[in-house]
Amino acid sequence: MAAPMKDDMRLELVKIREKYPDAILHVLQQAGDIRITVKKDFIRQVCELLRDDSELAYKYISDLTCVDYLNYKHERPINERFEVVVSLYSHKHFCHFFLKYGVNEGESAPSLTPVWEGASWPEREVFDMFGIPFEGHPDLRRILMPDDWTGHPLRKDFPLQGEKVVFAQGTTGPSIEDFYNPNAGSSFPGKTGSEDISGR
Repeated sequence: MAAPMKDDMRLELVKIREKYPDAILHVLQQAGDIRITVKKDFIRQVCELLRDDSELAYKYISDLTCVDYLNYKHERPINERFEVVVSLYSHKHFCHFFLKYGVNEGESAPSLTPVWEGASWPEREVFDMFGIPFEGHPDLRRILMPDDWTGHPLRKDFPLQGEKVVFAQGTTGPSIEDFYNPNAGSSFPGKTGSEDISGR
């Protein structure tokens, strides 16, 4: 089934512009998909509109992820370092819809768990991997890394080093320097290796 349209325009875009005319920053339509960049302050209201409007019925959040644009040299519609990407799905129309919004270093993002409970674990993953706190999340804590881990591994400025992991059986797993040419690099003491590996 085709995506909902109105006068050669995606119906979602029409309805967002009607209800929240100041929310949209950028629209990209490509290969049948649409990606709308909205202001962070409007993200929850726009999501509620997409979910509750009977003509749209985006009842399912299929994913929520993040992109770190640190040191990105090309033009973008927003200037914030991080872009949170929300992927929605309408079972009524069998189509996807993508929303994006920007978050700067040290800022929080509005949690979408009040809109879809399914946003809970993807938001925890973004918090864990990128360090973006989600305001209003019911249980925001790490989901992949240990609770005492320092840093956020999917940030562009996270140091590329490793440490040997001791398993329950007393054996150790390989560290990254066993496979790559080691360098002293920078490290989080006690977390990703604190010894000098430049001479190995």
